[in-house]
Amino acid sequence: MTARSGPWLDGLAREIAACRACVSAPVGRPLPHEPRPVCVMSSTARIAICGQAPGTRVHASGRPFTDPSGDRLREWMGIGEDIFYDARQIAIVPMGFCFPGLDDKGGDLPPRRECRRIWHDRVFAAMPQLRLKLVIGSYAQAYHLGPHRRGSVRETVAAWREILEATRAEGVAALALPHPSWRNNAWLKRNPWFEEACLPVLRAEVTRFLEG
Repeated sequence: MTARSGPWLDGLAREIAACRACVSAPVGRPLPHEPRPVCVMSSTARIAICGQAPGTRVHASGRPFTDPSGDRLREWMGIGEDIFYDARQIAIVPMGFCFPGLDDKGGDLPPRRECRRIWHDRVFAAMPQLRLKLVIGSYAQAYHLGPHRRGSVRETVAAWREILEATRAEGVAALALPHPSWRNNAWLKRNPWFEEACLPVLRAEVTRFLEG
């Protein structure tokens, strides 16, 4: 848990770091291991990465996106680890703060619902300076995009340009992205427009809000 902030955000970060709701008061089955919340808040960053939930490697490291999906996301954004992990410039707030565990097929379970219910409205209310959200995956898109979300992740990402302009007009621009996991390699091959059309805009938007 990291916060670059004043006393309010620091206090909120301490509350989240101590959270055990998914064990002590779970929605459904309790978390199958000890909680280790991973969330980076900031009072100065204008970019927020809004993803799903930590995986096994992030649960072990306590640092977001310390895995191949993080390498791909940084490549998509056109930045290195020095900027990516600079909380003065980038906040990282997944829908579930703790690794949710694995399903019977070895895939990650959905983000824990407790985080959204208890924390997310408070976290984003505490960061009014944000101007760009990179919204990754279906759970994050459902929360952050509201009526701008389409029926599926593919349909939502395909409408990235319309969503970007609509959300920019509302005050905080949002770019809908697929998950950068290797599991989406086939999706990326079937949808070359994402790399050809969306990624240049993504990099331009990131540069704009890092330098502006």
